[in-house]
Amino acid sequence: MYEWHMQIQQIVDEIDRCIITRDNEALTLSALSRRLGYSEFHTTRKFHEISGLQLRDYLRMRRLAFALKDVRDSERSLLHIALDYGFSSNEAFTRAFRSAYGVTPSAYRKSPRPVLLRTKIHPFDRYFFGLGEIGMVKSTEDVKVYFITMPAHKFLCIRNYESNGYWDFWQKQSLIPGQDCETICGLLDSIKGKLDDYGGSEANSFAGQIMGYISDPKGITCAWGYPRAECYGVRLPADYSGEVPAQMQLLDVPEGEYIVFEHGPFDYEQECRSVEEKIEAAMSSFDYSSSDYALDYTHGRVMYFYHDPARHFKYVRPVKRR
Repeated sequence: MYEWHMQIQQIVDEIDRCIITRDNEALTLSALSRRLGYSEFHTTRKFHEISGLQLRDYLRMRRLAFALKDVRDSERSLLHIALDYGFSSNEAFTRAFRSAYGVTPSAYRKSPRPVLLRTKIHPFDRYFFGLGEIGMVKSTEDVKVYFITMPAHKFLCIRNYESNGYWDFWQKQSLIPGQDCETICGLLDSIKGKLDDYGGSEANSFAGQIMGYISDPKGITCAWGYPRAECYGVRLPADYSGEVPAQMQLLDVPEGEYIVFEHGPFDYEQECRSVEEKIEAAMSSFDYSSSDYALDYTHGRVMYFYHDPARHFKYVRPVKRR
């Protein structure tokens, strides 16, 4: 039933791989179609049917998204960036860049601001389709538990008082103009200086983006027994002074103490659900009486949730000394 979703996912993964490796010859419709073993017409038709996007438009916008980060974060010449990402000249690159983002590459380099990038699409996610894990491999790694003091920072985010969980959050946000997943993640992806962005331009999709849960009496009561609002955004330095998109809010988060429940890298398709269950069990069974801390549900405190299979799965929960 999901065979074509899986095949289009292969194309999406191949597009990012070729962009990263500068393999422009493999980024043609004929090459991508041959990879699937179908005609160009059939491949483009199925891509549009499943993703809602024209393949050529998706490819062009993904190239520009990678190129924008090079413009923003490197000192390489704009001509070299243009040629690396498949543009025939600096002029062609400038026209495409300005058409997509409303600013020229040189002007953007001088004054970066949030723009809507084309993030990587995910036409096949086995958990979204309710298929569960595959294979028999289960992680044997234990959950690490430790306390940290997190420096003061800012949290740029959107907030929902009624959602319950990641999928429900985005379903509800999609009903609010300008707050759907594609728009929000695209804007956040363009922002420079994210504290949790370890991937650089190679990750180029959702890097540094995290869920947050803010203790707030206006929110619904969560499974842990306190009212909270769900948020999605990025942590930024305390001195961040960049532009704040109109649909987002910039929160000042003071220095505070936290407990971290962390699992290391894992195979998303094979182990995500198992790792999640392991983390939840560790959080529910942790004995705070053996420490000097207790969980802190004070209004305004933020819990962070990191889901990055290549690095970790972790919750960072606010605590206070007894």
